[in-house]
This record gives sequence, structure tokens and C-alpha cells, in this order.
Amino acid sequence: MAKKEKKRLQVVISEEQDALLTETAYELSSRERIFSKSEVVRLAIHNLAKEIKAGHANLEELAASLDGDEEE
Repeated sequence: MAKKEKKRLQVVISEEQDALLTETAYELSSRERIFSKSEVVRLAIHNLAKEIKAGHANLEELAASLDGDEEE
């Protein structure tokens, strides 16, 4: 299998966000397959982009949550 080119992205997240990533990775994992927090982030990016392209995402709501205007 060819080695993939990887790009690194470093972001600062809150303890709550880290806990959510850990919880999500745990929920997705099974004895056969353990998912990492990085894989959860990649899945989230993929799903968010897909929802935006399909027109199913509320862009104003997403932008507001990124600005910290909305509580989770």
C-alpha cells in the first residue's frame, strides 16, 4: 500500500471538547477496531463538509457556534 502524504494541523481545544472526542472514539470502537481521537476529527470534518455541500447545514448557526455565540 502506498504511503499517504500527511498534513499536520494543531488546534487548541477545551477539556470538554477533548472529553467529547474521547467519548466518541470509545463509542465508535469495538474489540475488533479501536478508533483514535484523530480519526474522530477526520470523520467530523468529512461529515461537516458533506452536509455543507448538500445544503443541509445551517451555515449561520455553525458560524455563530464557531464565534462562541452559542452554548452547546
